[in-house]
Amino acid sequence: MADLILVLNAGSSSLKFSAFDARASLALVLRGQIEGLYTSPRFGAFDARGADIASHRWGDGAALGHEGAIGYLAQFLRDHGDGHRLLAAGHRVVHGGLHHVQPARVTTELLASLRSLTPLAPLHQPHNLKAIEIVAQLRPDLPQVACFDTAFHRSQPELAQAFALPASITELGVRRYGFHGLSYEYIASVLPKVDGTAAKGRTIVAHLGNGSSACALVGGRSVASTMGFTAVDGLPMGTRSGSLDPGVLLYLIDELKMDARAIERLLYQQSGLLGVSGVSSDMRQLLASDDPRARFAVELYCYRIAREIGSLAAAAQGIDALVFTAGIGEHAAPIRERVCRQAAWLGVQLDPAAHQAGEARISTPLSRVAAWVIPTNEEVMIARHTQAVLAGTQGATHAP
Repeated sequence: MADLILVLNAGSSSLKFSAFDARASLALVLRGQIEGLYTSPRFGAFDARGADIASHRWGDGAALGHEGAIGYLAQFLRDHGDGHRLLAAGHRVVHGGLHHVQPARVTTELLASLRSLTPLAPLHQPHNLKAIEIVAQLRPDLPQVACFDTAFHRSQPELAQAFALPASITELGVRRYGFHGLSYEYIASVLPKVDGTAAKGRTIVAHLGNGSSACALVGGRSVASTMGFTAVDGLPMGTRSGSLDPGVLLYLIDELKMDARAIERLLYQQSGLLGVSGVSSDMRQLLASDDPRARFAVELYCYRIAREIGSLAAAAQGIDALVFTAGIGEHAAPIRERVCRQAAWLGVQLDPAAHQAGEARISTPLSRVAAWVIPTNEEVMIARHTQAVLAGTQGATHAP
C-alpha cells in the first residue's frame, strides 16, 4: 500500500489535481482536471505516462461547482486507489502576503490570515481557499499544506518590491509581490543539474503560458520579476493586459465611465492576446492564423518579452542563461525563436538545428548566454513542500 500526496490547484472554473507516491521519491501516480465547473463540467484523469484512466461529462448547463468537483474526485480516488492511502493534500495558494514565506500546514488561524489577503488577489485567492475548506469538510483528519505562489519572491531586495507611493499606502501592503513563484522555484531546483554555471550565476526565466511572466534569478534566488501587486501586471497574457499606464485607467473612468468591475473584466478577461488579435487567446491559433491582427498580437507579445528580458538583465546586473518554460515557453518554437533573436544583443545565439530538434539547450556552444527549454512542474514542487512540512522540516521556499 502506497501513501499518496494529493496536489490541488483550484481556479475559478477548474480544478487540477495530481497524486504522488510519497514513498517512491514522489513518483507521479495520476493527474487530471475537472473543467467548466459551472457551465459544462468535464473530468479527465491520466496515469503517469499520460494514458487515459477515466473521463466523464455532465452536459451543458450543469453546475457541478467546487464542492461537486472535489466530491467527485474523492469518490474517484476511492474507486481507483488500488489500495493507496491518502496521506495529505497540498494546495497552490496564490497569495501569501508578506508574512507567509514558507509552506505551512493549514490551521484555522492560517485560513483566517489568508482570507484577509483576498483583496490582493480577488480572482484567485477565494477559489484556492475554498478547495481547502471543502477538503476539510470531507476529510477533517487529513493534513493539508498551503504553498504560496508569492513566497519565492520574498528574497527580492526591498527596492525591487517598492512602488513610488506614499508610505501610508505602502504600509497597507501595496507593493510588488510577484507570482508564478512555485514554477520559478522548481526551475531553480533543477537548474544545477542542467547548467551549473547558470545556477550559480544570473538566469532569466520566462514562464510563458496563458498567464505569462519573467523572473531574474541570481544564485537561484529571485531578485526581480515582471508581475507586481497583482497577476495582471507585466507581460501581455492570454486575456490579461500586462503593464498599463495608470493614466489609462483614469481615462477609462473619466471618459468611458467604466466602474471598477468593468475595468476588472477589461484587464483580466478582454485584453492580452485575445484583445489585441480579436481572434483568440490561444497562441497555437494565433500562430496558425493569417489575420494581420493575430500576427500583430504575436509580435507585440514577443516584443514585450524581449524588452522585459533587457530590464531583468539590468536588475540582475547581467545574464548567463535564458530559460523558457510553461505551455508557450515549452511548446511554441516560433515564439522562442523570435525572443532569442531579439535578445541577441545580450549574447544569445540560437542554434536552429538544436531548436528544431527539440533539444533542451537551444543556443550554440559558443553562445555567451545559454538558452534552455526546461519543463516546469509546480505540482511536484507542492508535493515536495507538503512532504517536508509533514516531516517537520522546512520547505525549499527562499525567505529573505
